[in-house]
Amino acid sequence: MREKGKNILDEIIKSKRKEVEEQKSLYPKKLLEKSVYFASDSVSLKTYLKRDDLVGIIAEIKRKSPSQGIINEYADIEKTSIGYMQAGASALSILTDTEYFGGSKDDLSIARKFNYCPILRKDFVIDEYQVVEAKSIGADAILLIAAVLEVNEAKELARFSKSLGLEVLLEVRDENEIAQYIDESIDIVGVNNRNLQSFEVTVETSMSLAERIPKNITKISESGISDPSTIIDLKHCGYDGFLIGEYFMQTSRPHITCSDFIKKLKELS
Repeated sequence: MREKGKNILDEIIKSKRKEVEEQKSLYPKKLLEKSVYFASDSVSLKTYLKRDDLVGIIAEIKRKSPSQGIINEYADIEKTSIGYMQAGASALSILTDTEYFGGSKDDLSIARKFNYCPILRKDFVIDEYQVVEAKSIGADAILLIAAVLEVNEAKELARFSKSLGLEVLLEVRDENEIAQYIDESIDIVGVNNRNLQSFEVTVETSMSLAERIPKNITKISESGISDPSTIIDLKHCGYDGFLIGEYFMQTSRPHITCSDFIKKLKELS
């Protein structure tokens, strides 16, 4: 694990290590592999982001965050996930971290039950066990965050994920991470506009890094997107997908906010 100064990210990863060890003892891999979803084919996130009839929105369900506190604690997963897809989202992102983001693995399984679409498991993946877990709860893709993994750790986790049929979204923040972490096992690169240490957000991060990402890689912009015109600008920079959670979730009816956003985006396109 990468060494960093004391910050919330260190705290989260320390907690996540403990959580994973507890889960291993409660639900061994062999048990997870018996899940009905484990033998199922994954739905390609990369393919859905490229579809001409969709706009590339990855709509996220996020109940709370370390930076914002409670966002929408009691959002109904069934209603919100179905509403997101009916609104025209390309995919779903489900936070499964409980302690810091208020999510759960059950949230993802419920979304899977009611939707045929790509579902990203949004969590701090640090162990192969979590990859098996992701497949067992119905995820189609996992997130690997360069900021919390050594290069060799990220590449091994990516290869293992691919062996289970899961797509891999690599999250980066700077040129060095792009240069070091991307290899043939990475399907999608996501530029996080939020600094994971300071939690400051600027979409300029995506703008400035767009040309650094290999052209053959599907790329998305994450965090801080609240205006459809921003997506038009990002599309011009070559971005295929746009992960939006907080902007939708901070309203009482996230799926309606998503629908209005996509309508405005289509008018601008």
